[in-house]
Amino acid sequence: MKPTLGTQLRHLIELLDGAVQDAYIEAGVETRPRYTPVFRALAASEPCTLGQIASAAGITQPAATQTISLMIKDGLVSAKPAPDDARQRLIRLTKKGRALYPKMQACWAATNLAANSLDQEAALSSALESAIAALEAKPFAQRIADARSQLAKES
Repeated sequence: MKPTLGTQLRHLIELLDGAVQDAYIEAGVETRPRYTPVFRALAASEPCTLGQIASAAGITQPAATQTISLMIKDGLVSAKPAPDDARQRLIRLTKKGRALYPKMQACWAATNLAANSLDQEAALSSALESAIAALEAKPFAQRIADARSQLAKES
């Protein structure tokens, strides 16, 4: 039986994230791959709100919220109410997060070289760009609804 698209994507992420996590451990970097886009967003502009991080990182607000919560627990970021709107939380790197950042940059450089090598073999970036563009043009939820309609007409 051929694996479904979702199963293949999950497996690809497991293979990539697992290797990156192992590289972090080998380099003595105590972090998780999922923290990378948040670190990058904060390095570019700090402090940031959760919404700004989600937008800059290209992740959903719930994913940003979960990741920030884990990073707070790990002592890498802090969150304080914004002075002009207490409903907004301003996220900053902690001293521990700042100290970790240069080590992460070295890991990212190696990861980028490895990713480029994989991309040369598998043309993964262009396939992902095409898939993202197709889903932005017609979301997967709409494709599922269309498929249900088609199946209903056939039965």
